[in-house]
Amino acid sequence: MSRTTQPHDFARSNCAVASTLDIVGDKWSLLVIRDLFNGKSTYGEILESGERIPTNILADRLRRLEEAGIIEKSAYQERPVRFAYVLTAKGRDMGDILIALVRWGKKHIPGTQALDIAMRTGDVARAGRTRKTAKARR
Repeated sequence: MSRTTQPHDFARSNCAVASTLDIVGDKWSLLVIRDLFNGKSTYGEILESGERIPTNILADRLRRLEEAGIIEKSAYQERPVRFAYVLTAKGRDMGDILIALVRWGKKHIPGTQALDIAMRTGDVARAGRTRKTAKARR
């Protein structure tokens, strides 16, 4: 039984890496999560990202991420109905994964750039503690 909810039906195995990849291991899901970390919240805003996600794929990934409990949506307009998307606590916990990918990419893929994702994840808290510790030592 899972520590957080109920038993999980594993698609491939009970390996944590394989199970995580079953949820976010496609070409687009982590980019959608990245965009939500970086302040985008609507379908149109995510669609404008530089990677040019196809509309049908974006709709599918938003649905899958919502079903997995990584994002939630709420209507911000009634006619036509339009939704805003936000990361849940479970989704925000993926920040460390994104930071690790940013660090690896910047180190090993020359010319890559990173959005200011560290400011929207747990690195802010760690950076704040580091600055406070440094000030206390002075």
